[in-house]
Amino acid sequence: MAGLRVGLANIYDGVLRKAPNGKERSVERRPARQAVPVRAFANDDIYFHVKRIDNSRVVRQIDPKTGGVCWKMIGSVAAAAMLLIGVLLPSAYNLLAGYQIQSLREESKRLGNEQASLELVEARLLSPERMEQLAREQQFTDPEPDKVVYLDSTHGAAVAMNQATTGVPGDISARDTQKK
Repeated sequence: MAGLRVGLANIYDGVLRKAPNGKERSVERRPARQAVPVRAFANDDIYFHVKRIDNSRVVRQIDPKTGGVCWKMIGSVAAAAMLLIGVLLPSAYNLLAGYQIQSLREESKRLGNEQASLELVEARLLSPERMEQLAREQQFTDPEPDKVVYLDSTHGAAVAMNQATTGVPGDISARDTQKK
């Protein structure tokens, strides 16, 4: 260990000899016996020898209890996992059902808006002003007054029967005479 102390003293002297400008200082060198004292390191007198150990020929003895312990551990972990899944599964289903309900509400709103817009389009297309415009565009005209047949409600359902008449539209007297 004395060699280490002398070596540290030499390094210490070498560092102190250099001046900040890089030139060597003139420092009196002490003799080796009077070197700077350094404390002894802890456990400096202990020597550890590392011996190589070859365990390639050693055979491990089988412990009969180890297999049972492993299977018990595997079973208990599987049971705990199943229990955890069983506890968390209903809440997961509720969460997914909530998402589905929300998407159905959004779809209902979208379909309600679509229905309202379709009803508005239908009302525009069936308005009397639109019907008159289509009649003018397609050159529809009112029928002549002699071609219009007014149904009289005094005869009941007999008026609506399709039977041969005298050929004059609206003449139901010939039909009434045939039945008598």
